[in-house]
Amino acid sequence: MYAVVDIETTGGHANANGITEIAICLHDGKKITKRFSTLVNPRRDIPIYIRALTGITNEMVADAPPFEDVAADIYHLLHGKIFIAHNVNFDFSFVRYHLAQAGYELQCNKLCTVRLGRKILPGLPSYSLGKLCHHLGIDNESRHRAMGDCEATAELFSLLIRNDRDDHIKQALKQNSKEQVLPPHLPKKAVQDLPDTPGVYYFHDHKGKVIYVGKAKNIKKRVSSHFTGNNPGQQRQEFLKNIHQITHQICGTELIAFVLEAVEIKRLWPKYNRSLKRFEHAYGLYMFEDQRGYMRLAVDKYRKDTGAIYTCNTIFEGRTILNQLIEMFALCPKLCFIQSNAGPCTGVAKEQCACTGIEPADAYNEKVNLAIAELNNALPTFAIRDDGRTDDEHSCILVEKGKFYGMGYISHYFQVENVQQLKDYITPYPGNDYIKNLVANYAEKFPQRKVVFG
Repeated sequence: MYAVVDIETTGGHANANGITEIAICLHDGKKITKRFSTLVNPRRDIPIYIRALTGITNEMVADAPPFEDVAADIYHLLHGKIFIAHNVNFDFSFVRYHLAQAGYELQCNKLCTVRLGRKILPGLPSYSLGKLCHHLGIDNESRHRAMGDCEATAELFSLLIRNDRDDHIKQALKQNSKEQVLPPHLPKKAVQDLPDTPGVYYFHDHKGKVIYVGKAKNIKKRVSSHFTGNNPGQQRQEFLKNIHQITHQICGTELIAFVLEAVEIKRLWPKYNRSLKRFEHAYGLYMFEDQRGYMRLAVDKYRKDTGAIYTCNTIFEGRTILNQLIEMFALCPKLCFIQSNAGPCTGVAKEQCACTGIEPADAYNEKVNLAIAELNNALPTFAIRDDGRTDDEHSCILVEKGKFYGMGYISHYFQVENVQQLKDYITPYPGNDYIKNLVANYAEKFPQRKVVFG
């Protein structure tokens, strides 16, 4: 037996919204055998746009039973049946969540008439319930009301059964089939064709726009994990509904995938990515000339296109480096904004005090330039040489003077002798401290894969 279900709700996700109406049509594979329908008091306001869409008002549900009062009837109608709906994961997430709140655990197989429609009746212009019914000649006088849509879905299901010459329904109900956990608009083949390799994957919406970027050690396994479980939250439900296509880039290593993900999120700014979007350099070490002609060093908040000598995540890191330069080159703590009191400079001989003008600007500036040169020389230049995408290549990530430069793939037979030669074979990418730290930590963990350039 099948249970065709349709619900009307106060919003798009179960854990913060209520059901306002539910209809269930029991179906024996040929016809409807039993109908159940009721308005439900959601115990919250129905938004005005939903009232306009469904025609269900606050006054209509005021005297309707709350969900827990009809939960037992609903559970017994659904228990042991195959749960069917148009975009089944939406209806199932609501019904399962609210049944659980009432003390009933719903476990049953599911079928989605959107997914089945795409397989059994391919090539139609739209698979929304209204347009699909219009195209197939299925009458629905009560659009956006639970029983009207439920009966239309049941008639659609009967038609799908009659036209299922390739046993798509039977295949979808197999124990190991992942068909019904997938987003309604995503073909199963799109997941089946993904590789079991490290890489970056992209979820696209109906217009082809990238809405999410992820990285993986195993692309197929990671993508599949997005579709497991029945999280009723708004973000997940909206996210799944908008996935229409998957593309990917194979990477030689998980490290390359991590770096490429960070680069792509900054480039594409996908709607559903949260982490890495806001990652920027927090602080920078700057040099400028004051009105007296003295070159001054300062740690300040990072600003784009301002020529920071060095970038870092914390002000503590920046000040630690600056203090080291002060000590090594006898720089003035006051001119470096490290010391702010009115007393004499600490750690600098009185005859070398630049802030009072005793030390000439030219002499002091020479020390500042030496300090900057030392900082640049101390910043490492190295490459990470690792596995490639194929057996006849290796991957390569280049860090130049402490900054991520880029990455790419090079033939095993190519011998790199200097940095400039390597640059000709890899792609430059914008970097940040997140990427720099990823690569530095990897190099420390696997020193045998690190190639240092003098």
